[in-house]
Amino acid sequence: MKHVRALVFFASVVLGSALVTVGTASAATAVPFQINPAPFGNPNGSFDAPSVRCIAVVGEQAGTIRITGGKERGWGCLISSQVYWVNLSSGAVGTAVTSAGLQGFVPEATLATGPGQVVITIVSNGGIVTPGLATVSVP
Repeated sequence: MKHVRALVFFASVVLGSALVTVGTASAATAVPFQINPAPFGNPNGSFDAPSVRCIAVVGEQAGTIRITGGKERGWGCLISSQVYWVNLSSGAVGTAVTSAGLQGFVPEATLATGPGQVVITIVSNGGIVTPGLATVSVP
């Protein structure tokens, strides 16, 4: 399973350099990205597998990205899921896990990536979904 996750991560990095969603931050900027459920390939989800809408917030603190939900009050992102990142400018890499979304706290993760162009991918720990992918410019 670790090999599959590593393969997905590195494939996402390669795809990220070709297919980019770039966010340039001067103040706090939210860069939306979607994680599609796989059962029917429907980007809007289905009754039993709703789409997941995450955002990458840059510019709140220098060199950091906050992954959270794009829906009302920060909900909508995957809970307890693996977040992989690569800073293309510095070569730094890292992982994080989104919080569990318990007791009213939204699922989110803060990534200390350093400044530069960063590729992010989120892999669900449960269910069958396509990984979410985004690239952002971190001040």
